[in-house]
Amino acid sequence: MNGTKLPAAFCEAVKGMGDIPGQKLLDALENSQPEISIRANVLRGVSLVPGGDPVEWLPESARYLDSRPVFAADPAWHQGLYYVQEASSMINTAVVRFLVNEYFDSRPLHYLDACAAPGGKTIGAIEALPQGSVVLANEYDRKRAVALVENLGKQGYPELAISVGDAAALGRLGAVFDIVAVDAPCSGEGMMRKEDEAVRQWSPALVKDCAAMQERILTGVWNTLRPGGMLIYSTCTFNRVENDANVLGLIDKFGAESIELPLDFPGVWKGGDDRFHSYRFMPGYVRGEGIFISVLRKPLDSPAKSPKMNARFAKAPAQVAAFAEAVLKAPQNRRAVEWRKGEYSSVPADEAPFFAALASSLPLLRCGLPLGEMKGKDVIPSWETAFSTALAPGAFPEYEVSAREALAFLHGESLTDIPANLPKGPVLLMHAGYPLGFIKNIGRRANNLYPEWLRLRIDPSRFAAGDAPETIVQR
Repeated sequence: MNGTKLPAAFCEAVKGMGDIPGQKLLDALENSQPEISIRANVLRGVSLVPGGDPVEWLPESARYLDSRPVFAADPAWHQGLYYVQEASSMINTAVVRFLVNEYFDSRPLHYLDACAAPGGKTIGAIEALPQGSVVLANEYDRKRAVALVENLGKQGYPELAISVGDAAALGRLGAVFDIVAVDAPCSGEGMMRKEDEAVRQWSPALVKDCAAMQERILTGVWNTLRPGGMLIYSTCTFNRVENDANVLGLIDKFGAESIELPLDFPGVWKGGDDRFHSYRFMPGYVRGEGIFISVLRKPLDSPAKSPKMNARFAKAPAQVAAFAEAVLKAPQNRRAVEWRKGEYSSVPADEAPFFAALASSLPLLRCGLPLGEMKGKDVIPSWETAFSTALAPGAFPEYEVSAREALAFLHGESLTDIPANLPKGPVLLMHAGYPLGFIKNIGRRANNLYPEWLRLRIDPSRFAAGDAPETIVQR
């Protein structure tokens, strides 16, 4: 906080919560600073360099930083090799991993993140899900969905759809998901140390309005769960109106079963009563920000609306199908499809009906792995293809560049002095052994194919010598 005083009504509410020593929480919100934490992109085989304190619930791939560098000055950040995420939010990986191991076999699952932007919790879930699982990430706010597309695209997971719309309306899909995560929009009490706006906007009326919205979302997405499926409900707030009351509402309305989680970490407060389990991460007790989480299971005998799976994709043009076969791993297990007029993707062959159902029911921004666009008889590869784990090694000619050249490329500059022996056409630009994006070599010069909306807005010449972080990921 930058001197913004906590609302008196909020302070009184925290002190009256009963099982939580509220004064320590208030002191932390007013007098301590947020910590910076990052997670490695393990999906693409990345690990962090040794050093720094590990995040307690994700020690193998996440750690705290001593200070906040200028991440935009680091090509590895743009390459999606690590993700900057608040530490408490990383608990989603541990929760999904526990549910997968305890309640589901090794088969691929269907996972919904109903309120997904900017994408950190979706990334965490992908890390824990069985290989081949299909993930739908939804976001209500179209502007926030832009960041979701970027962050998930750079993560590299191919079996992914992204939609934009009202989470409560997702129930029309029918019972198609094994796990649903609702990190609901809330009054933001858990972010008060981090964001002054969370302090300024708080009021009892906001808490009441948020609780009503959360109830509507939860009721809608409950219908998307298969019997026996799991709902992960979380907020970044502390009050019982938005948290406990909504959990109890699902128990009362739908007979939901509360699941006890093995979150035995120092500082994590276990709450609830004999009817449900909940877990609170609070400044002053943990190094991260405020999070509430509770998991509910849909009874096996619950009525479930059957999904409509009669939608079909249009067949992709022969050039696109040939392109996919040439550049992707195991193309025999995938299908190149035209999921929207003039837009082509690769989806798993055995999940094509599910992706088609999503495309026919939702306003999608992404459906499977985008392949590219037709320019005459050529296919210009999508930027997501560069980062995808489905990309076959050696699929494109590669050209390694320095950090300075990488930042210039990310800024939108064209490359000159291309080696004479570099083949013409699409070339995968590399930095430190990892993909950066595509260029189109036209001979001694290359056009920059990095999308304008993703480009670095700061001229890299303005970065100071110490702006970029020290090496964060192992190469």
